[in-house]
Amino acid sequence: MKQPLVLPQSGEDDPELQQLIQFYEETLGFCPNSVRTMHIRPRMAYAFIEMNKAVMENRGRVTSALKRLIGYVTSHTAGCRYCQAHTIRAAERYGAAPAQREHIWDYRTHPAFSEAERAALEFAWASATIPNGVDDAIADRLRHYWDDGEIVEMLGVIALFGFLNRWNDSMGTALEPGAVASGEALLAKAGWSPGKHTYPKSH
Repeated sequence: MKQPLVLPQSGEDDPELQQLIQFYEETLGFCPNSVRTMHIRPRMAYAFIEMNKAVMENRGRVTSALKRLIGYVTSHTAGCRYCQAHTIRAAERYGAAPAQREHIWDYRTHPAFSEAERAALEFAWASATIPNGVDDAIADRLRHYWDDGEIVEMLGVIALFGFLNRWNDSMGTALEPGAVASGEALLAKAGWSPGKHTYPKSH
């Protein structure tokens, strides 16, 4: 794409938005361009941020780090390079072990992952495939390690990134410098590049 489908707005004249985006200052260190683009219809941005906060709320065993790794597996499966960079950056910021970040696609066998984490990440992968790959075997394994509330939390993350993957790849959302830096530092050796999400500085 020559430029994003719709260019993001600053939102600097909207105090309500500025208050809400403090959430992203914590999770990523910047407000995503995706949210700034949604803000062209302000209620969409407000609703999305509140949904994001609810989904990512830490309620116990599904840790903040695991939620970001689930988001990464979801986004990688869908092919969204924008969200891959964001989720791996957030996983690092929320304390995902380096071995887990470096071997995320060996989660089925690598000792850095517990059996419960493997079940969660397999669920993320199967949920993000088209057609959907969740079957009785995956469901039974997930229920063996996680309770209903925890499964709802996980699927909330997967579904949230399903929305974001479609949004950012169709919009051609420009990657922010911090996200590019994280992608290059943490994912490039596995073949990641910004893809369609980089443009001349004017964008």
